[in-house]
Amino acid sequence: MVSVHAHAAAGPNGFNLTRHAVPPSRILKGGPPRNAIPALVNPLFVPGSRSTLLPDDRVLGLSFNGNAKAYPVRILNWHELVNDTLGGVPVAITYCPLCASGVAFDRGKGGVVPTFGVSGLLYNSNMLLYDHASESLWTQMGMRAITGPRTGDRLDQLPLYHGTWAGWLKKHPRTLALSFDTGHQRDYQRDPYATYHTSPRLYFPVDAESAALPRKALILGVILGGVARAYPLTELARHDGPLSDRIGNRSVAIHFDSSANSPKVTGPTGKEMPGIVSYWFAWYAFYPETTLWRSPPRESP
Repeated sequence: MVSVHAHAAAGPNGFNLTRHAVPPSRILKGGPPRNAIPALVNPLFVPGSRSTLLPDDRVLGLSFNGNAKAYPVRILNWHELVNDTLGGVPVAITYCPLCASGVAFDRGKGGVVPTFGVSGLLYNSNMLLYDHASESLWTQMGMRAITGPRTGDRLDQLPLYHGTWAGWLKKHPRTLALSFDTGHQRDYQRDPYATYHTSPRLYFPVDAESAALPRKALILGVILGGVARAYPLTELARHDGPLSDRIGNRSVAIHFDSSANSPKVTGPTGKEMPGIVSYWFAWYAFYPETTLWRSPPRESP
C-alpha cells in the first residue's frame, strides 16, 4: 500500500520533498529503491555465549536498565537499521556503511513510537531513514528530520559502543546478540563494502571537506552545547589513560580501549555520554565548524 504522503509532488524513491530543510538537489539516490535494504523489525537475539561471532567482529552495543544487546556490523551492513526495544525503551540502531557510522536513538520521544525504514536516499553520503507514519526523511548523523511533516524535529541520541565483540562481551558477559536468523537471505560472511573501505574515493558528493585528516580516518565525534569536536582514533590510541578535555564549557573525559579499538566519552560524574564513531569526511560534512583534537608531540628523551 502506498502512503498518501507519496502521492503529492512525489520525488526520489517516492518521497515528497516539498517541505525541506536542505536543498532537495542534495538528496541523492543511493542505488537501491525504498526498503530494498530491509530494516529489521521484531529482531531475534541469542545469548552472547551462544553467538557465533568472532572475537574481532565489529559490533554496536547498547546497554541500560540492566540490559545489554550487541548488533553485529556484519548484519548491519545489509540492513542498516534495527527497530528494537531495550529495557522497556524503544530504540533504533542505525549503521551507515558509507560513513562507517553507528548511531542509536530513543524512538519513544514525546510518547510517540515510530518505526523506521531505509529510504535508499542519501544526504552528504549518509543514510536517510524515514518514519513509516509521516514518511519524513531523517539524517542519521544530523539526527533530525530534513523533509516531510516532521522537518526540524530531532532524535534523542543514546550512548553506543562501537568496537569488537570480544571487548563488548568482556564488559557485558550476559549480553544478547542479534541473531543471524533475520528472516532475510543475505551473505553475512561477506562485507559488500570491503573495497570501498580501503579506497580514499567517495561514491557520493558531500557539502564540505577537510584535508586535516584522511577522508576515511576514523574519529570519535562529540557535540555538547552546540559545539562539535573530533578525536582521531589513531591519536587516542597513543594517549595514555583517559584524556581530559573541554567541549564548549563542559568538562569531558575521552577513554580509548586499544584492545577493542573502542572510544567513549564521559562527563564529570563518570556517566557515559553520546558520541559518534565515523569517517572524518562524514563528520566534517555535517559539522564543518568542528574543532579537531590532536595528540601533543611526544617529548624527546
